[in-house]
Amino acid sequence: MTPAPVPLSGARFQTDPAALYREIRREHGSVAPVLLDGGVPAWLVIGYREMHQLTNDPVLFNRDPVLWNQWENIPRDWPLGPLIRHRTPSALAAVSEEHRKRPTVISNALAAVDFFELHDHVERYADELSDAVCGLGSADLIADYAMLLPVRVMAALYGLADEQGRDLAVALNVWMDGQADALEGYVHVRNSMTDLLERRMARKSDDVVSRIVAERGDLSDEEIVDDLIAILNGSHQPTANWIGNTLRLMLTEDRFAASLFGGRSSVPEAMNEVLWEETPVQNMPARFAARDTHFGGQHIHAGDMLLLGFQGANHDPQILPERSTLTGGNRAHFAFSHGEHGCPFSAREIAEVLVRTGIEVILDRLPDVDLAVAAEELKWRPSPWMRGLTALPVRFTPTPAVASPLS
Repeated sequence: MTPAPVPLSGARFQTDPAALYREIRREHGSVAPVLLDGGVPAWLVIGYREMHQLTNDPVLFNRDPVLWNQWENIPRDWPLGPLIRHRTPSALAAVSEEHRKRPTVISNALAAVDFFELHDHVERYADELSDAVCGLGSADLIADYAMLLPVRVMAALYGLADEQGRDLAVALNVWMDGQADALEGYVHVRNSMTDLLERRMARKSDDVVSRIVAERGDLSDEEIVDDLIAILNGSHQPTANWIGNTLRLMLTEDRFAASLFGGRSSVPEAMNEVLWEETPVQNMPARFAARDTHFGGQHIHAGDMLLLGFQGANHDPQILPERSTLTGGNRAHFAFSHGEHGCPFSAREIAEVLVRTGIEVILDRLPDVDLAVAAEELKWRPSPWMRGLTALPVRFTPTPAVASPLS
């Protein structure tokens, strides 16, 4: 009997995704049939070698969602619609010559970021966020810190006001969870980026958005908005999850305890291990088969959707059977995807600076920080797409504020 497709939902994507991926691998192999919201069929790729092929063969596995063979079955208000994107795709979905042009514009805009200025932004906002809680003796390092820091930094790089960044953080979290109100979150993000583009077209400044406008060529306003959303989306919640997951690891594993007492040498090692073990984006849509093919032991039809199972591929036992090999400098993970549609190198550098600096600041500011609950009581966000905690409650000795008050 053929095993039934796996619903891409449910508590196990929160509680123990590693065990779930092992079961999926035993039943289906490295490419598994899954069901999205509303019973929509797709394939989840969790084999390391298959992931390399999926991300390196854009001719067979195309990023253009127009190829999808299920559009006629998708209702207009489908919660995952904004993640798949049928029309006006961002640079993440653009193909061929268009794809090569649009990521170049984005990469150039991000590469022009001054890393001394970036580091100053991160330290300033991290200190302000730390000041808001350091005198209390307790905090939630997800809601009070990790989910606020990346978007505040990106708001500065975009030239947005702080209050706009906070609103965007809420909307992005709602959208990326893929729940019933996902469309509402997406609409807020899109309207915000549309307004920002109009302001930058009227008056340029020294920021990422202005640099994109300056190099736009024949890109339409709608295409630029899509790309601004893609940058913001890719830099906010995944980076926040990277911060939160790394802090959780350092607070629950004795081998990282040195960093909690002023040492910083193990912060990069903890960051890298998280990218393997608790991948901030555990699954992501999508590629679409350009023709019928056999792949990972499955018969794939033209137009079928294939999901990128980053965490499942990172846990492929044929590649890394010994989990201890994940420590150190091994960076062959899929946390930033791979191939021509992978995360631009400049964006990875920005994320690494943001995460490492953010972690170092909070550990410096709260030197005796410890979990306020048992490690097993920590809960993960209810999403098959993102891997991040709902909360990280901690306690510490109250300390005085050092920066100016929050605006």
